[in-house]
Amino acid sequence: MTDKISSNISRTFQTKLVLPQDTNHMGTIFGGVVLAHIDEIAGITAMRHSKSTVVTASIDTVNFVSSAVVGDILFLEASIISTGRTSMEVYVKVETENLDTGKRTLTTNAITTMVAIDKNKKPIPVLGIIPETEEEKKLFAEASDRKRRRLSIKE
Repeated sequence: MTDKISSNISRTFQTKLVLPQDTNHMGTIFGGVVLAHIDEIAGITAMRHSKSTVVTASIDTVNFVSSAVVGDILFLEASIISTGRTSMEVYVKVETENLDTGKRTLTTNAITTMVAIDKNKKPIPVLGIIPETEEEKKLFAEASDRKRRRLSIKE
């Protein structure tokens, strides 16, 4: 498809509270909990872009930069950074906020690939994307390299 829409249209934000059941024996959030949050917001963002149901095709990159502890607030932001015929790459950034200082710190970032599907679970075409932020433009420019790497891993 040649039609493109702004990444701002499907940009999604979520806020989560880190609870005791989300943490490990060291008192920091489980990586799997963060991954679940990432998968959820990436799916929502891709659904908003494609106006359809989506499935996760891959979690391409996950960088755990810092941790979060009980009582921290997680801020998640997701946007579509590139599209294929039926697939969408979603960039997710997770930050934590210190309630005492208000300072935000990057905890995790990830790139996932979602595929739009119809009611018969068959892939369907999606609109292209117009990246808006400098970060999105950089990630958009690198999309073909990431796709090549994903395809080479499959072989």
